[in-house]
Amino acid sequence: MKSDSDKISPSPIAVSVLVVDDEPGMCSFLNKALKKKFALVETAGSIEEAEELRKRCHFDLLIVDIKLPGRSGMEWSEAMEQTKRSSDIIFMTAFADLETVIKALRAGASDFILKPFRLEQMMNAVERCLERRAMTRANFVLQRDVEKAFPITNMMGNSPSIRQVQEVIHRVAPTPSAVMIEGESGTGKELAARMLHQFSNRSGAFVPINCGAISPELLEAELFGHTKGSFTGALKARDGLFSFANGGTLFLDEVGEMPLLMQAKLLRALEEKAVRPVGSEQEISIDVRIIAATNRQLKDEVSSGRFREDLYYRLNVLSITLPPLRDRREDIPELIHHFSNTLSLELGLAAIPFSHDDLKEMQHYHWPGNIRELKNLIERCILLGKLPAEYFREQNANDSKTTGNFAGWTMDAVEKQHILLTLEQHSGNKSSAARALGVSRKTLDRKLTSWASEEQTTTEYESAL
Repeated sequence: MKSDSDKISPSPIAVSVLVVDDEPGMCSFLNKALKKKFALVETAGSIEEAEELRKRCHFDLLIVDIKLPGRSGMEWSEAMEQTKRSSDIIFMTAFADLETVIKALRAGASDFILKPFRLEQMMNAVERCLERRAMTRANFVLQRDVEKAFPITNMMGNSPSIRQVQEVIHRVAPTPSAVMIEGESGTGKELAARMLHQFSNRSGAFVPINCGAISPELLEAELFGHTKGSFTGALKARDGLFSFANGGTLFLDEVGEMPLLMQAKLLRALEEKAVRPVGSEQEISIDVRIIAATNRQLKDEVSSGRFREDLYYRLNVLSITLPPLRDRREDIPELIHHFSNTLSLELGLAAIPFSHDDLKEMQHYHWPGNIRELKNLIERCILLGKLPAEYFREQNANDSKTTGNFAGWTMDAVEKQHILLTLEQHSGNKSSAARALGVSRKTLDRKLTSWASEEQTTTEYESAL
């Protein structure tokens, strides 16, 4: 029967390990046990010896005692973090308290073992490190393959406004600074964020999250992770998106929808460069570049008390404003050509040869849904085999309701139309729509319930007739 210490494959695997401890007995004990599992195991009695070994060989895993003569293991780890250490590290110590554990995790520890320990404990810690390392490599390979299959080259268009955006993106992408991307819905904020990540050369993943699409109760766990049993439904521990984005970029879309309490927790995580999973007492060090996006005027949200001023300035180190499509009409023919080619390939249908009049009509239209609306229209054209003649008439009729053309309407009808359109613009999110309208969620619910009751009464009356 195999012992628990044999959970890792008994045949030596291509992993290199360095053990650093000033106790010769501990070095000998771990050296003997680890050599059965791994292709290369070295030991050192001090940080100076360990540095000499690291100059000659790369080590995938470091097992380091915190208390060492001269320079401590934790100071060594912090120094390596500054030079982008690529090795996992397990700390050992016979003197530990909560503060020491937190400092170790902030110093980049993958795990923490308290002396004296059983070999099984150490082997389990080593196995967890290798599993995380394998998962990280798999994610990196997957992301690289996806980026090769769907390369992001640049934003389409040569208008002065979009060329200015392109220049700013290329200039700031290599820096670690936070960026705020502003603009109307559908202007391509996520594409801009992906470009910033692609040209940054960061080794980690690009991880997007829509802050308005997740309930406030679950947003903290989604971002920071959670422990098993930390709340109802938490059947197992789970890493948060900050962990998945470690070494890469976290894109906070619709950041203006984030609740105030969560804003405070996000600010602390950014200031401390560490996150604490829900239900845990330990913090996890992070190296994440933050890109936020919003279609709101966050300065107004700050003035009204709905967005924290300190978080606003933390996120808004640099602001990039994407122009609406109506302000870059000269780019529309190029965008049409691009979407027509790419979508026809995806759908397996022939591209549409748009006439001069079609292009002229599309250039004169004001595109309230911006590039997203244009892309959706091109897809509809390919499916139908033509530009639907009624599209712009219908859209212009709908748009007249949002531009103040309410002649002959009652005040109640104007209010109802405005509220319903605002709710539609926020994808049915009542809390978001209520904030945009400047009313409470309770007021909005009361209005909607009243109108639903009126419609039901009208339907029943018409049925009776």
